[in-house]
Amino acid sequence: MTTIQKVWIPTESGYQSVDVRIEGDKIAAIAPELEPSGHVVDGKDKLLLPGFVNAHTHSPELWQRGSIGPLPLELWLGDLHDFAPLDPEAVYLSAVGTAVETLLSGGTTVVDHLVLSPGQEAESVEAAVRGYRDAGIRAFVGPLIQDMDLQAGLPSGGLVREVQPFPLSTQATLELMADLVERFHRPEDGIYIMVAPTGMQLCTDELFAGCIELSDCHQLRRHTHMLETKAQKMLAYEKYGCSAVQHLKEIGFLNAHTSLAHCVWLDDADIAMLAETRSTVVHNPLSNLRLGSGIAPVLKYRAAGVNVTFGCDGSASNDAQDVLEAIKIGSTLHNTTTFEYRQWITPRQAIEMASLGGATGLGMAEELGTLTVGKKADLVMYDLTSLSLLPKTDPIGLLVLGRPTNVVDYAWVNGKSVVAEGKVATVDVEQLRETLWERSQWISDRPTPTRTASESHYRKVMGLQP
Repeated sequence: MTTIQKVWIPTESGYQSVDVRIEGDKIAAIAPELEPSGHVVDGKDKLLLPGFVNAHTHSPELWQRGSIGPLPLELWLGDLHDFAPLDPEAVYLSAVGTAVETLLSGGTTVVDHLVLSPGQEAESVEAAVRGYRDAGIRAFVGPLIQDMDLQAGLPSGGLVREVQPFPLSTQATLELMADLVERFHRPEDGIYIMVAPTGMQLCTDELFAGCIELSDCHQLRRHTHMLETKAQKMLAYEKYGCSAVQHLKEIGFLNAHTSLAHCVWLDDADIAMLAETRSTVVHNPLSNLRLGSGIAPVLKYRAAGVNVTFGCDGSASNDAQDVLEAIKIGSTLHNTTTFEYRQWITPRQAIEMASLGGATGLGMAEELGTLTVGKKADLVMYDLTSLSLLPKTDPIGLLVLGRPTNVVDYAWVNGKSVVAEGKVATVDVEQLRETLWERSQWISDRPTPTRTASESHYRKVMGLQP
């Protein structure tokens, strides 16, 4: 049991100083002057908020962050593919690192669209699950699966090209997923397996159908990339003769438990379908800017009633896991898309998108996302006396619009303290830092055969000069 004393919480018209009691994994009471029980935490001059959801990332990319230059997604993927980590221990360390960065920027849940090491797929998932369990963060692990070769992700543009078959068959991939669900899906421990085909650009309808069946059978959440780039929009019309959104709706993949990363190149009809199916958009503003993918029409989504939340995306396309940074850019960026400032996202709305919006996209709005008695105690307390949150103006405004650094004082996941007095309680961060230093090396120019093989075709279909 824990009692947080005299902590500030947001109210409809301002802020209120209250005590908060945590019993087991739930919020048991919120009221002024509660009788102290269990471990007492001083909340004076602190702000308590529900934990955010880092709703889309790829943890193994940690090993390549800062190393890939300015490239569009389709060419950037070539570099990523050629230098992906193969060692399950590296996957473990990157999951721990992702969890630590997420926790220290206000996130208590991470959605990891996990890149699998070829030939070590189950070992990759085991390593990531172990890392998230050790860190104590709530984790949704979606093994990134496909059944088409990387070259198939480019539109043909009417040109003849040779695409190699994917090494793992569709049936073998679905059997692998069924095994991973059986071995690692443990909601009671805060570890959830998702069905997460990489996207329509690299997946057959047969693979999507198998994922739908697994999802329905085991009540799993669904996750995929959706129209991140203009090239993907072109490819969708080549493959289906309609938009990717319409096609995934027709085959039954979209529903209230489906979250879609990026959603940059959607039109008004697509947006209406997302609202109809109650699908969630995961906005990844930093990677969309980094890779030149475009600006997602987030204000249109919100106006249509589509649930929107934020993701950091992987550490080689962001290149960090700072949830507060994603919230700031992801909310203020859209002020440039319309002069109607009444549609602009306020700091409080941004906080709600990151917490309740993230929980809604995972089908957990009844359990997470608000400071409500009876909900899970996934909470973060911020130190308002930190230099980056001063002077005293508006706490949430400072948190969202400023550049907060080292401001997380405490964090709880499932009622357990995972950050205490500004330090991660579950991970030896100094040892993690030393290990990452020892296992990595400075990267200079290096050959990238996969990018080289596709660059000429990409430039032709995108209408670029040779």
